[in-house]
Amino acid sequence: MRDILLASSLAASLIASVTTATAQTPMRVAGNFSQNNKQVDIERSFFEGLPAASGVDLTVNYNPMDVVGVKAPDALRMLRGGSFDVMSVQIGMASRDDPFFEGVDLIGVATDMPALRKVVDAYRDAFDQRLQQKFNAKVLTLWPFGPQVFYCNQEIKELADLKGLKVRSFTPSMSAMLESFGATPVTLQFSEVYPALQRGVASCGVTSPTSGNTGNWPEVTSYLLPLSVSGSVQGHFMNLDTWKKLSAEQQTALMTQFKALEDKLWDLATTANDDAVACNTGEASCANHKKFSMKLVSISDSDRQKIKDVAEKTVLPIWKETCNKIDAACSETWNKTAGAAAGLTIK
Repeated sequence: MRDILLASSLAASLIASVTTATAQTPMRVAGNFSQNNKQVDIERSFFEGLPAASGVDLTVNYNPMDVVGVKAPDALRMLRGGSFDVMSVQIGMASRDDPFFEGVDLIGVATDMPALRKVVDAYRDAFDQRLQQKFNAKVLTLWPFGPQVFYCNQEIKELADLKGLKVRSFTPSMSAMLESFGATPVTLQFSEVYPALQRGVASCGVTSPTSGNTGNWPEVTSYLLPLSVSGSVQGHFMNLDTWKKLSAEQQTALMTQFKALEDKLWDLATTANDDAVACNTGEASCANHKKFSMKLVSISDSDRQKIKDVAEKTVLPIWKETCNKIDAACSETWNKTAGAAAGLTIK
């Protein structure tokens, strides 16, 4: 009898142990490109601390996307297929699978961070619904890298000097803008830009001051035109099958933590870029980025107006045509959400 009781006790302990082990939810995470070290540091710290902070029993495996061989344009399809549970998605690159998503950050629509946040917040629900329907994924965060500006390895004084140059682009609307200025867009993901600038495959690249600095772009460029054309909105998305396995309480707990992550990344985009510009151009005020010696190009009122004009006359009409082919209500949805927030209407 004693042996039977002992065996029963051991079996119960084993079952309890297995139950406890299987209660953990695995979370495979593909984060941002490792060259974006400030964002990656924030992500890594966040995901490492997520189980304790949320109270959700998770086993998190986090790696930057380039470390696990993920290409930015493939992110939505990989997420839909369940290759990862959570992915940090560069929306502009991934939107080639569905132009609707680019509506969150069209070139020239919102070129400063407060205006962009209004547009993003207005578009969020429609974006999330579309993401769930088309790619079996849930929006966890939407946030920008910061104002997207021009790094060039040959002299430019104004937008007109882009004519004839090959310029790195990462969204269809950015390519449309560059073509309107007579430049040739070259579609490259972030990790490909430094060697492209170094080898002359591209003469200029567009990214935020912070990302360009941490990616060492000033080593291969000499002129910085700090004219913002967009915010390079990113997102953290979760595979919908993974999301639905969580209880309502777990979902709420995780969303609370992801909201804090989103706010932290917005804050980085808002506060860090002035210092990055100062460091890129060798100013004495440089504090928290690598110091380089680029030449800072002055922004003219004429060039600011050109960005607004290209948004209304080129970018929005082209995006309407492309997106409405996929969804006849696309531009109407945009007008009611992002457009209303930006004070723009697609005719």
